[in-house]
Amino acid sequence: MNSPKLVVRRMAESELNLALEWAAAEGWNPGLHDGECFYAADPEGFFLGEFAGGEPIGCVSAVAYDKHYGFLGFYIVKPQYRGRGFGLQLWDAAMAYLGGRNVGLDGVVAQQGNYRKSGFKLACRNIRHQGEGGGAQPSGLLDLSSVTFDEIARYDGTVFPAARPGFLRRWIRQPQGAAFGVQGKQGLEGYGVLRACRRGFKIGPLFADDPHIAGTLFQGLASRVPGQPIFLDTPEAIPPPSNWRNGMAWSRCSRLHACIQRDPPLNGLIAVSVLRLSSSVKGLRRLRVGHGHGRHLAGMLGQRIMVPVRHLLPQRSFEWTLCCGIGL
Repeated sequence: MNSPKLVVRRMAESELNLALEWAAAEGWNPGLHDGECFYAADPEGFFLGEFAGGEPIGCVSAVAYDKHYGFLGFYIVKPQYRGRGFGLQLWDAAMAYLGGRNVGLDGVVAQQGNYRKSGFKLACRNIRHQGEGGGAQPSGLLDLSSVTFDEIARYDGTVFPAARPGFLRRWIRQPQGAAFGVQGKQGLEGYGVLRACRRGFKIGPLFADDPHIAGTLFQGLASRVPGQPIFLDTPEAIPPPSNWRNGMAWSRCSRLHACIQRDPPLNGLIAVSVLRLSSSVKGLRRLRVGHGHGRHLAGMLGQRIMVPVRHLLPQRSFEWTLCCGIGL
């Protein structure tokens, strides 16, 4: 029997809620306000696959941050339609949109073999830690709303390979969330964001110049949601600093995704962001990745791991080869 014809078109912002429901069904626990933040990153970069009669069956995002770098994610085909080539059609549309850019993505465990066949190397496996919020807020934190947006964007630009003001403005001001920074003599030395999800809260990003600042930011964010589940993703090989766990009961709840890149040293990497909106398809065939450097980081934005890109991110005493992304 012939497969029905799939039409791939751009997704309207109002349709992003459907994709978020699919993400929730995959167990990705999306944030309550993720849709508006994600869409602001690149409204042209969201694609919906539907049959000629109008039935939507899959989606993918391909966010073009600038002419050099893009991130692919939100890659879902409804379970009953997997293994029939529809995911590849979505993939082709996304990659055509991204053109010659370096492309980052994270990988679910089930697809790692396909990634290796495409020339990828495993950078790290990532563990999701679940704990309970609470404790006292430490001193030395600023509400991020008291910091100028230009300073936030400047700091973010030292850890992310492209400017993303539309996304960032929304991400740091989510209802039911919190955002803190640590200020030094030369400006921000770290910031972190807590966001409300379908279940509990997720922390990401958590960027910091050193582990002590990272721990201070983490404790401050956790203090805002006493008694609530909170989630943090860290590289398997590098546990989070011990001071992150003070007064909290943490458990390793699952291994979710893999960060895949070429030549992947992990020196100094403390933690990665929330992992979400990954791939739920079968038979992924082609992937591309570039190179780049990111600073010392304790979490990556958008809640997901990604591969690094072409840009070399300079200017700090800590430089690492894992960059960070919105997780789309």
